[in-house]
Amino acid sequence: MPVAPEDFTRAMARVPGPVVVATTVDPDGRRFGFTASSFSSLSMTPPLVLICLDKSASTHTAFTSADRFMINVLGQDQADVALRFARSGVDRFEAGDTSRLELGLPGIPEAAVRVACTLDRVIDGGDHSILLGRVESTHVGGQDPLLYCDRAFARPAQVDKAVAASGAR
Repeated sequence: MPVAPEDFTRAMARVPGPVVVATTVDPDGRRFGFTASSFSSLSMTPPLVLICLDKSASTHTAFTSADRFMINVLGQDQADVALRFARSGVDRFEAGDTSRLELGLPGIPEAAVRVACTLDRVIDGGDHSILLGRVESTHVGGQDPLLYCDRAFARPAQVDKAVAASGAR
Protein backbone atom coordinates (compact mmCIF):
# COMPACT_ATOMS: atom_id res chain seq x y z
CA MET A 1 0.00 0.00 0.00
CA PRO A 2 1.52 3.36 -1.01
CA VAL A 3 2.21 5.96 1.65
CA ALA A 4 -0.30 8.80 1.87
CA PRO A 5 1.08 12.12 0.55
CA GLU A 6 0.33 13.92 3.84
CA ASP A 7 2.21 11.22 5.81
CA PHE A 8 5.19 11.48 3.47
CA THR A 9 5.19 15.28 3.72
CA ARG A 10 4.95 15.20 7.53
CA ALA A 11 7.83 12.70 7.78
CA MET A 12 10.12 14.63 5.42
CA ALA A 13 9.39 17.90 7.24
CA ARG A 14 11.08 16.39 10.31
CA VAL A 15 14.36 15.94 8.42
CA PRO A 16 16.54 19.02 8.89
CA GLY A 17 18.25 20.43 5.85
CA PRO A 18 20.21 23.47 4.78
CA VAL A 19 18.30 26.44 3.42
CA VAL A 20 19.60 27.12 -0.07
CA VAL A 21 18.89 29.54 -2.87
CA ALA A 22 19.89 28.40 -6.33
CA THR A 23 20.69 31.07 -8.91
CA THR A 24 21.46 31.14 -12.61
CA VAL A 25 21.51 33.48 -15.57
CA ASP A 26 20.30 32.90 -19.12
CA PRO A 27 22.18 33.88 -22.30
CA ASP A 28 20.31 37.22 -22.35
CA GLY A 29 21.55 38.09 -18.85
CA ARG A 30 18.22 37.50 -17.08
CA ARG A 31 18.67 36.23 -13.54
CA PHE A 32 16.66 33.39 -12.03
CA GLY A 33 16.56 31.94 -8.54
CA PHE A 34 14.56 29.75 -6.22
CA THR A 35 14.64 28.48 -2.65
CA ALA A 36 15.20 24.74 -2.49
CA SER A 37 14.58 22.22 0.23
CA SER A 38 16.45 19.33 -1.40
CA PHE A 39 20.19 19.82 -1.79
CA SER A 40 23.01 17.39 -1.17
CA SER A 41 26.57 16.51 -2.04
CA LEU A 42 26.63 13.48 -4.33
CA SER A 43 30.19 12.55 -5.30
CA MET A 44 33.74 13.47 -4.41
CA THR A 45 35.26 12.19 -7.68
CA PRO A 46 34.08 13.93 -9.72
CA PRO A 47 32.79 16.59 -7.34
CA LEU A 48 29.01 16.57 -7.83
CA VAL A 49 26.05 18.04 -5.95
CA LEU A 50 22.35 17.70 -6.57
CA ILE A 51 19.42 20.01 -6.13
CA CYS A 52 15.77 19.31 -6.85
CA LEU A 53 13.37 21.66 -8.60
CA ASP A 54 9.61 21.29 -8.99
CA LYS A 55 8.70 20.77 -12.64
CA SER A 56 5.86 23.29 -12.31
CA ALA A 57 8.15 26.05 -10.99
CA SER A 58 8.41 29.23 -13.04
CA THR A 59 12.22 28.84 -13.02
CA HIS A 60 12.24 25.21 -14.23
CA THR A 61 13.07 25.87 -17.88
CA ALA A 62 15.76 28.42 -17.01
CA PHE A 63 17.58 25.97 -14.73
CA THR A 64 17.19 22.81 -16.81
CA SER A 65 18.54 24.61 -19.88
CA ALA A 66 21.28 26.59 -18.12
CA ASP A 67 24.92 25.68 -18.57
CA ARG A 68 25.76 26.65 -14.98
CA PHE A 69 24.15 27.47 -11.65
CA MET A 70 25.09 28.42 -8.11
CA ILE A 71 23.99 27.02 -4.78
CA ASN A 72 23.94 29.64 -2.01
CA VAL A 73 23.68 28.00 1.42
CA LEU A 74 22.11 30.77 3.43
CA GLY A 75 23.50 32.03 6.71
CA GLN A 76 21.59 32.03 9.97
CA ASP A 77 20.45 35.65 9.53
CA GLN A 78 19.16 35.23 5.97
CA ALA A 79 15.66 33.77 6.47
CA ASP A 80 14.22 36.83 4.70
CA VAL A 81 16.25 35.94 1.59
CA ALA A 82 14.90 32.38 1.65
CA LEU A 83 11.33 33.63 1.92
CA ARG A 84 11.77 36.13 -0.93
CA PHE A 85 13.24 33.53 -3.30
CA ALA A 86 10.39 31.14 -2.39
CA ARG A 87 7.69 33.63 -3.46
CA SER A 88 6.13 33.62 -6.90
CA GLY A 89 5.36 36.74 -8.88
CA VAL A 90 8.02 38.97 -7.29
CA ASP A 91 11.40 40.23 -8.43
CA ARG A 92 13.55 37.98 -6.26
CA PHE A 93 16.65 40.06 -7.01
CA GLU A 94 15.23 43.53 -6.26
CA ALA A 95 16.71 43.75 -2.73
CA GLY A 96 20.17 44.15 -4.24
CA ASP A 97 21.75 41.49 -2.02
CA THR A 98 23.20 39.52 -4.94
CA SER A 99 26.32 40.20 -6.95
CA ARG A 100 28.03 38.70 -9.95
CA LEU A 101 30.33 36.10 -8.39
CA GLU A 102 31.92 32.75 -9.30
CA LEU A 103 31.46 31.67 -12.95
CA GLY A 104 29.81 35.06 -13.55
CA LEU A 105 26.69 33.87 -11.73
CA PRO A 106 24.45 35.95 -9.50
CA GLY A 107 25.25 34.93 -5.95
CA ILE A 108 24.77 36.01 -2.38
CA PRO A 109 28.10 37.36 -1.08
CA GLU A 110 27.17 36.85 2.58
CA ALA A 111 26.00 33.23 2.13
CA ALA A 112 27.48 30.68 4.53
CA VAL A 113 28.63 28.62 1.52
CA ARG A 114 28.55 29.11 -2.24
CA VAL A 115 28.96 26.24 -4.68
CA ALA A 116 29.28 27.19 -8.36
CA CYS A 117 28.52 24.39 -10.79
CA THR A 118 28.26 23.54 -14.43
CA LEU A 119 25.14 21.55 -15.22
CA ASP A 120 26.18 17.92 -15.59
CA ARG A 121 22.75 16.48 -16.33
CA VAL A 122 19.06 16.60 -15.45
CA ILE A 123 17.36 13.46 -14.14
CA ASP A 124 13.64 12.82 -13.89
CA GLY A 125 12.52 12.69 -10.27
CA GLY A 126 8.74 12.32 -10.40
CA ASP A 127 7.21 15.76 -10.00
CA HIS A 128 10.72 17.25 -9.67
CA SER A 129 13.81 17.45 -11.83
CA ILE A 130 17.11 16.52 -10.20
CA LEU A 131 19.86 18.87 -11.34
CA LEU A 132 23.33 17.37 -11.04
CA GLY A 133 26.01 20.00 -10.85
CA ARG A 134 29.72 19.49 -11.38
CA VAL A 135 31.36 21.67 -8.76
CA GLU A 136 33.73 24.21 -10.32
CA SER A 137 34.25 26.55 -7.37
CA THR A 138 33.40 26.83 -3.68
CA HIS A 139 33.44 29.61 -1.14
CA VAL A 140 32.98 29.23 2.62
CA GLY A 141 31.77 32.35 4.42
CA GLY A 142 32.01 33.28 8.05
CA GLN A 143 28.56 32.53 9.39
CA ASP A 144 26.77 29.33 10.39
CA PRO A 145 24.23 27.94 7.94
CA LEU A 146 20.49 28.37 8.34
CA LEU A 147 18.56 25.11 8.65
CA TYR A 148 14.93 24.19 8.02
CA CYS A 149 13.20 21.59 10.19
CA ASP A 150 9.57 21.00 11.19
CA ARG A 151 8.48 23.78 8.83
CA ALA A 152 10.55 26.41 10.64
CA PHE A 153 13.97 27.99 10.32
CA ALA A 154 16.55 26.85 12.85
CA ARG A 155 20.16 27.53 13.72
CA PRO A 156 22.68 24.71 14.12
CA ALA A 157 22.90 25.29 17.90
CA GLN A 158 19.16 24.70 18.20
CA VAL A 159 19.50 21.42 16.35
CA ASP A 160 22.45 20.41 18.58
CA LYS A 161 20.33 21.04 21.68
CA ALA A 162 17.41 19.04 20.25
CA VAL A 163 19.72 16.11 19.43
CA ALA A 164 21.28 16.25 22.90
CA ALA A 165 17.84 16.30 24.53
CA SER A 166 16.77 13.24 22.55
CA GLY A 167 19.84 11.29 23.67
CA ALA A 168 20.82 10.55 20.05
CA ARG A 169 24.35 11.05 18.69
